[in-house]
Order: sequence, then C-alpha cells, then structure tokens
Amino acid sequence: MKQIFKKALLCASVVFITMACKEEKPKGTTEVSRPNVIVIMTDDQGYGDLGCHGNPYMKTPNLDQFAAEALELTNFHVGTTCSPTRAGLMTGRNANRNNAWHTIAGCSILLGDEETMAEVFARNGYGTAMFGKWHLGDNYPYRPQDRGFQQTVYHGGGGVGQTPDLWNNNYFDDFYFRNGKPEKFSGYCTDVWFDEALDFLRKKDDSPFFMYLATNAAHGPFNVPEEYAKMYESAPLTDIQKRFYGMVTNIDDNFGRLVGYLKKEGLFDNTILIFTTDNGTARGITYLKEEDKHLGYNSGLRGIKGSHYDGGHKVPFFISWPKGEILQKAKSNELVAHVDLLPTLAALSGISHQPKKLLDGTDMTDVLKGEGERSERMLVVDTQRNQWPEKGRNSCVMSGAWRLVNGSELYNTEQDPGQESDLATEHPDRVEKMRVFYDQWWTSLEPDIRYAEIPVGDPGANPVTITIHDMHTTESLPWNQVQVRKGEFAPDGFYSVKIVEEGTYRFKLYRYPPESGIPMNGTAGEVQGTSFVDGLPQGRSLNPKKAEIEFGGRAFQAIVDDDQTFVVLEGTLEQGSYQLKSNFVTADGKRIPSYYTQIEKL
Repeated sequence: MKQIFKKALLCASVVFITMACKEEKPKGTTEVSRPNVIVIMTDDQGYGDLGCHGNPYMKTPNLDQFAAEALELTNFHVGTTCSPTRAGLMTGRNANRNNAWHTIAGCSILLGDEETMAEVFARNGYGTAMFGKWHLGDNYPYRPQDRGFQQTVYHGGGGVGQTPDLWNNNYFDDFYFRNGKPEKFSGYCTDVWFDEALDFLRKKDDSPFFMYLATNAAHGPFNVPEEYAKMYESAPLTDIQKRFYGMVTNIDDNFGRLVGYLKKEGLFDNTILIFTTDNGTARGITYLKEEDKHLGYNSGLRGIKGSHYDGGHKVPFFISWPKGEILQKAKSNELVAHVDLLPTLAALSGISHQPKKLLDGTDMTDVLKGEGERSERMLVVDTQRNQWPEKGRNSCVMSGAWRLVNGSELYNTEQDPGQESDLATEHPDRVEKMRVFYDQWWTSLEPDIRYAEIPVGDPGANPVTITIHDMHTTESLPWNQVQVRKGEFAPDGFYSVKIVEEGTYRFKLYRYPPESGIPMNGTAGEVQGTSFVDGLPQGRSLNPKKAEIEFGGRAFQAIVDDDQTFVVLEGTLEQGSYQLKSNFVTADGKRIPSYYTQIEKL
C-alpha cells in the first residue's frame, strides 16, 4: 500500500525528538512555563454551523461553552477550500506561493522548501503530533511525518474514500496511515482521531507539545453513526443535511472529551487551545430550487464553501489559554487569518522564529491581548482551483470590515454581512487603495509560483506510488474511489516527477489500487450502503490491451494480462525533472490513464 505523484508533497510509541540544532530560547522562558499548543481544524464546517452562532438546529453544547469562556475572533478568515487553508496555516504564506492553490490535479502538494509550523515547534524542543486530515501531499517528502510531525495518524488525499486513501475506507473501521504505514483502526473516523490525540496525551513526557488535530468531518461523503443523524430527524433539513449536522455534533462530543481530559489532568490552563475550520459550510444551508427556498442556516452570510464572498472563508475561531495573557470571555472583530497563526503561536510560546521566506501573516499577539488595533491592515483570499494561479481570479481583498470582491465590488460587512449592497461608486478612493494593495501583493507572489516534483528513486521512498489524484490536467479526473470504480474519466495529463538517480526503473500500472488485489479487467464488488452511510458502486471493466509510459520523449509499452493486477514495464532513466504520462490503451486506440502507478528503482 503506497502513495502518490505530482509536479514544479502514529502513535506506536510517543518519543519526543529534540533536534540537535535547536533554536535558542528567548530569555525569561523555561521548558516548564512554555505552553502546549493544540490546533483543532474541522472540515467544511462554516461560521453558521454552531449553536452559539445562532443556528436553531445545530447541537454543539461543548463548543458553545468553550466559545463563551474563550476569546472569539469574529472576523477570522481562511482559504475557501481545503488545501489552500492548510498550506496557509502550516507556513504563514498564501497557498498561491506554495503549490497548494487547488485540492487535486497536482496542485495540492506543499512545496518541499516551505517551512512548516511543526518544523518550527520541533526545532524548539516541542513534541509534535498530527491526527486526521493532511491534504498537502501523499508522497515522500511531502507527508506530515516528513514535515516536522513526529507522531502521525492520517488518511490519504483530501478525505476518507478519496483516490489516494486506502481502498474501501468509508469512515468506519478503516485502514489509516500511522507514520506512513497502513494500520487497521476500529470505530468512526472522528472518534479515532480524538482517541489517538488522547493516547498521545497519556503517553507524553514533560516536554511541551504541539498537536494538530484536523478532522475530515464534516466533509462528504456524509457518513455518520446512526444515532447522530437521528438527532436531527425532526429538523426541517434534507436527509444529507441531517447527516452533516450529525457529523458536527459528533465533533462536538469529541471536543468535549478532549477538553475534559485536559482539565482533569491539569493541562488545560497552560495549553493554547484553538478551534477553527478550513472553509465555509458544505451543507449547513441548502437551496431547494424547485421550491425556491433555503433549508438550514448560514448566519446570514453570502456564499458557502468555495466562494470568495464571506460565506466561503469567514469561519469560527476560538482560542483559550487561561494561564497566558490573552483575553478570555471576550470577542474581537479585528481582521485575523490562518496565515497569522504560525508567527502568533511562535510568539505566544516564546519561540524565536525567523521566517525563511516572506510571510503573508503577522504576529497578532497584541490583538489577542486586547492591546492593539489593525484597522488598516489588508489581506487577500481567492479561489483558484485551476492549473496555474491567475491574477484577479475570484479575488477578495479584506481590510477591517471592508471587502473588495473581484476587483470591483465593495462591501462593508459590519453594516451588510450578507454583502448585498455594492458601495464601490461611493468609495472610489478605498477601492483604488485596495486595488493597489492587491497588485503589489500579486507581484510579490509571482516569483514563487511553481509545481512540486515527486522524487523517484529516492532511497527515502523506493518504490513510490502515484495516483491520478495528482495528475496535472485541466480535465475532470477521478479524485475519489467512487469515480475510480466507475472508470468514467480519462483525462489527458502528466505527473511532475524528479528522477533522483540514473538507473533502471520498473513501472507497475494498476487499474485499481495495489492493496485491492483486483485483476486488470476485474470489477470491484458493490458495497451496500445504509440510510446513514453511502454505498460503493460495482466497478467497471475498462478492458485495456496495452500499457504505455511516456517519459522525457521516450515511450515504453507492454501487453496487458487480464489475470494480473498490474502491467510491468522497465526502462533506463536519466537523472532530472520530467513530465510523466502513464496510460492504458484500448483495442480501439483510446488512452485511459493508469489510476495508480508504482515506480521502483532496481
């Protein structure tokens, strides 16, 4: 069972690794006084998907209580989709700078020369752990354990059941990766992530720790334990929404479990505990076109996940540190974003952090302490989701309550949270000022834009498995296992790879993932679903006759044996960067990409 490819990136025994080249601690800090840090980020849960934000149906008592006791940032923003947010969180840099501006198609791999939050904390004597969703690269050296996390348990790709994930995972009793090795787990996915987090806490030593707990819930498929969906059976919601709401309530229960443990063990007061989410809601609100009405709740915001209006990127943010100097039982409407977390948490933790690259974020400790205002500050969020970032595409410049959308629409979200009244003609000077900022910002990031390359033949990962999830293409590709089973997409594209050493390489081309054991022209069996768990369709035979590798202007071919699970090709490759194509060819000459390609240096 392996991982993936792209172009231009657990707790068996808890041992904290202190790096030999640890940065010098600032004067006045001690190991025992330095706070622990836990960042919890849920998936596709929007600003309105909490009871404390006025949702009349959502049951989130633990998060509501935490929000009341913590500091809430009511003007906090992230990316509009998964990978862009996670890249910004980890690096303090906008995703357009680091090849994570998309969620698939080779553009969700965090470039290898980016420094992550985990690396910063580990270098400063912190134990580091990551549980749940990574979505910044499935191949060496882009995996979480390659990026500063010493203990990891995670699924593949951007969600359980996606193409790079282990075969037939469906949120229950799945196989996940522990430090890169597949392992069987019992229980519901969100319960597993929190179980692992609690186990990490039980086994930790006296060193401070940084934990990143990123759930795949409430991302689709909306599979949920039956009792949680039934909590909403009488609510005026669609069946899918009831499952979505149930997933959020399950998160809430697990959050309550974690907080309870921290308090019981005396860890809560000196732990910086953050709860936030990665983008706007996926199913908190739904529009029924035939009835011309909305079901659910979105706190009056315009847009949902993927939108560059506030509903796509304004998200909940609560932070607690009773022993620290930040505000508690308070709210701040200062503009803060995911890119601020690295410099801010480093400062709060007493870490001497010298960024290696230009940051989009900044240290916001003065705001957290109630000692400063940043009313004229500007930030940019956009939605690219394409093969190369385009200037002006789905852009939003933010300054306090102001939003310049698409370079021409101006809104004051304090007076108009639904962004209905365009004020651009009334404030031309403000529009121009925000346009100038955007132009300067874009100019600053253009030199950074490039694709990540997946190394081939590296001793750290030989063999390596690439999946079609990471193919560079403008066409539709099968990014989840339902689509893999159906075999309906045959995009033309390439993988961005780097041959580390010259030599002879063996290619194995698979129709289904290696761990499935399904023959080339076999069909994956149907998996029945329930009212609360989606089923999986029967696979379709693609009936390829040949396999073909195109590499650096050369091509290798082999005949398909229907009874085998893969086709083998071999060739001599020279060191360097390449665009790799891996295809099957049908009897009528049609090319179908190999959904899984394994490459080994012999």
